[in-house]
Amino acid sequence: MRTVDLIRRKRDGDELSAEEITFLIDQYSQGAIPDYQMSAFLMATYFGDMNDQEVTTMTRAMVASGSTIDLSSVPGVKVDKHSTGGVGDKTSLIAAPIAAACGVLVPMMSGRALGHTGGTLDKLESIPGFRTNLTAEEFREHLRMYNLAFMGQTAEVAPADGKLYALRDVTGTIESIPLIASSIMSKKLAEGMDALVLDVKVGAGAFLKKQVDARKAAQLMVAIGRRHDKRVQALITDMNQPLGYAVGNALEVMEVSQTLQNAGPTDLTRLSLELAARMIFLGRVTMTLDDAREMAQRKLLDGSGYRKFKEVIKAQGGDANVLDRFDLLPNATGAREILSPRNGYVSAIDAEYVGLASAMIGAGRATKDDTVDPAVGVILEVKVGQKVDAGAVLCRIYHTRDERLEEAAELVEDAFRVSASAPEERELILEVVG
Repeated sequence: MRTVDLIRRKRDGDELSAEEITFLIDQYSQGAIPDYQMSAFLMATYFGDMNDQEVTTMTRAMVASGSTIDLSSVPGVKVDKHSTGGVGDKTSLIAAPIAAACGVLVPMMSGRALGHTGGTLDKLESIPGFRTNLTAEEFREHLRMYNLAFMGQTAEVAPADGKLYALRDVTGTIESIPLIASSIMSKKLAEGMDALVLDVKVGAGAFLKKQVDARKAAQLMVAIGRRHDKRVQALITDMNQPLGYAVGNALEVMEVSQTLQNAGPTDLTRLSLELAARMIFLGRVTMTLDDAREMAQRKLLDGSGYRKFKEVIKAQGGDANVLDRFDLLPNATGAREILSPRNGYVSAIDAEYVGLASAMIGAGRATKDDTVDPAVGVILEVKVGQKVDAGAVLCRIYHTRDERLEEAAELVEDAFRVSASAPEERELILEVVG
């Protein structure tokens, strides 16, 4: 079987057999298929699509490309949470500690910045000393001791996905629904979870721009989970404006600290609590979702989630004092204000533009080998619907170098729309699937 023939067939929209898909993933993970051919296959898949059976086969092949993490020795229901990627989306660092404080076992195998969106690992690694390169045994032990552990994808766990994940970022194929679904679910199945809560983003700042596509991705991932006897629920949530106020790794850790102390933005707090509640419910800690919501709220208000996050930071080698002293985090050396051009109401804040600008000054990656600057990013001063005066500060760009700063500032200026009338209020949580 020849790789070029499979590329052509997928380009033309043909269905590939389980044997053919397995061949592609196996050969690529072993280095027998070069990046340029796999790049062509990814683009062919982007345009030619895949059906449910093809995606399930691809997911299984990626799981089988390496080892899996056996968590059976850790008693209890293991529940993970995953987002498809957003701008200012730091809910994992809030929902996971709250759920863990409620007794849920939360194995978090997280990713890095992809395109204009942030990555949980990059946020965590902005905390001095924090280790995400846990071994499988350390992962199990931390889960057993603290109910929560964060780790990056190792070279041994679903290695084919690790290679494809990086390749998608630089080949314009991030938004492919089959590739999103197989990537996420292969990692989750390989890490040994029992249940999964998905946050499927839709809108300007998401990879999926249309709600119908987000629904398709959510349904596909829920179906893959069910075929593997996993309980999966998905929330489809709005990502037209950044979530919370902070965009950028250390800046988002600061906002996480504020939110876990019940002083965070309304939208971020609300979504984090709902995600935590569903983790608690799927973890069988409560009998009903309403009881789970009450428990999540209680653990936020009494500081349990905040203390749990500090405990986990310390356990993984980080300086937990950063949650109280933000000066211990990487800090930018300069700030650029973006001002309102007129009186009116903020009618839109294009999350993708804000994310791209943040990545442009170092908060993200243009290529898979780029180094992230943990200090830089954007902090909004307003949200959609707020009234502003001409000359009021809309946001601040925090930077450590002048390179591409002007270009980033122009992007951020273009992200804001100020209109004469107030916009209609948008729902944050649009749908629930599963």
